[in-house]
Amino acid sequence: MSELTYVERAARVKLMIFDVDGVLTDGSLHYGADGEALKTFNVQDGLGIKLIQEAGIQTAIISARTSPQVIKRAADLGISHLHQGGHDKLTPFNALLEKTGLTAEQVGFIGDDVVDLPILSRVGFAVAVPNGRKEVLERAHHTTAAHGGRGAVREVCELVLHAQGLYERVMAQFLV
Repeated sequence: MSELTYVERAARVKLMIFDVDGVLTDGSLHYGADGEALKTFNVQDGLGIKLIQEAGIQTAIISARTSPQVIKRAADLGISHLHQGGHDKLTPFNALLEKTGLTAEQVGFIGDDVVDLPILSRVGFAVAVPNGRKEVLERAHHTTAAHGGRGAVREVCELVLHAQGLYERVMAQFLV
């Protein structure tokens, strides 16, 4: 049996999970005068998430850091599966599989750092951003052209839509 291509893997995705720092953001932390860490999110990435949701693909965030900005961003985008805090990302991943009834092969994950490896090594569609750590890049099925926080999420969302033959359907609302 031959190894699946990354497009074939993307075609099986029913749940796409996103890391935050270095994926949904560029990984930079800006501190305000009161010491609060601020994050910057890409609007086009957000629309990509909304488009895959419209196509019936579930979305989730699993992040090692805890941030009120991530709670707000997840709420704004309608991401109902959110786990923050702790370098153990595998426990919330396994709980998410149990909750959704999906298998790991039906899940995509996009990450950038070594704390993402336990999930990346289990999912059916493992994606890295080009500015990710070497160990992540070596284990990914696909690496985006765009960097984290700079369109990588939008790119992977559109890839999944194309792979599943859903891109034209979700884009029809804009191409009138």
